[in-house]
Amino acid sequence: MSDRHDHDHDHRDHGDVGHDHEHPRGVWGALLEIFRPHSHDAADSLDSALEANERGIRAVKISFAALMATSIVQLVITAATGSVALLADTIHNFSDALTAVPLFLAFRLSQRAPNRRYTYGYRRAEDFAGLFVIAMITLSALIAGWEAVDRLINPRPLDHLAVLFVAGIVGFAGNELVALYRIREGNAIGSAALVADGYHARTDGFTSLAVAFGVLGVWAGFDRADPIVGLGISIAIFAVLRGAARQVWYRLMDAVDPAIVDRIEQTASATPGVATIHAVQARWLGHRLVAELNVAVDGSLAVADGHAIAAEVSHRLLHDVRHLDEAHVHIDPVELDPHDHAHHH
Repeated sequence: MSDRHDHDHDHRDHGDVGHDHEHPRGVWGALLEIFRPHSHDAADSLDSALEANERGIRAVKISFAALMATSIVQLVITAATGSVALLADTIHNFSDALTAVPLFLAFRLSQRAPNRRYTYGYRRAEDFAGLFVIAMITLSALIAGWEAVDRLINPRPLDHLAVLFVAGIVGFAGNELVALYRIREGNAIGSAALVADGYHARTDGFTSLAVAFGVLGVWAGFDRADPIVGLGISIAIFAVLRGAARQVWYRLMDAVDPAIVDRIEQTASATPGVATIHAVQARWLGHRLVAELNVAVDGSLAVADGHAIAAEVSHRLLHDVRHLDEAHVHIDPVELDPHDHAHHH
């Protein structure tokens, strides 16, 4: 027999998926987080899938508006100064802002109910939106690299260095604020795409800061500092691309933090009436988790009693495992070898 439960719970007063490793601290830790962001598959929880969707949509709207405003200011200054480093950074900021569009559509689409064709619903759309994020990061890296090489071969003087310096500082501040907001909200709802986009914005912020350093180099008499900084920006973008692509790959391949599987096993095993558990599986659909597992119980129990144990296992999992929306629990008699079902196939 099997038992499926799919409903919302308030997870806030229940357990957390633990992490038994330390995060790097200080400046080195911050740099690692920029180029190799740590993934928390089970991060801060929310009350329901609906609330998570609404919070994700709000984060996308606010970050889009903030990055577009920053990019427009930088574009105006780019036209006045002719800085390739600022141009590369502005292009990347525009592409970063535009990644909010597929994320917004994905969050909207995920609200649609399952049907006979899309029996799991449309939540996977969020993971595919991450592919667009990867494409935009790649495009911006290529454009930034091309422009930097062109300026190295065909150097052009910079104007309005003081304004350019201020633009770099403003770009850094705007992107860092957006990055903090996206990462916080992405972790809160379990959205890998939104978190990756947040680290993308954070790298944009540091490349904006690099523009300011390029101006300092020109002020110091090193005229090639600006295109060299632009080339450094393109390399930094490729570094972000590697980390972001890894996170999107994990989601598309149904990879989860092993700590989630451990938590499912611990919670199910501690449920009264459960003898053993096996075949534990979990995967993300967008920013929500789905779990499946087999539970062995006393074979002499009545069907109703076995169903009650399955219901209790599911209930505990929905409370104890953050972002878990569905728990599919199959019941086997403890005397039955779970592999016997497949022996005749």
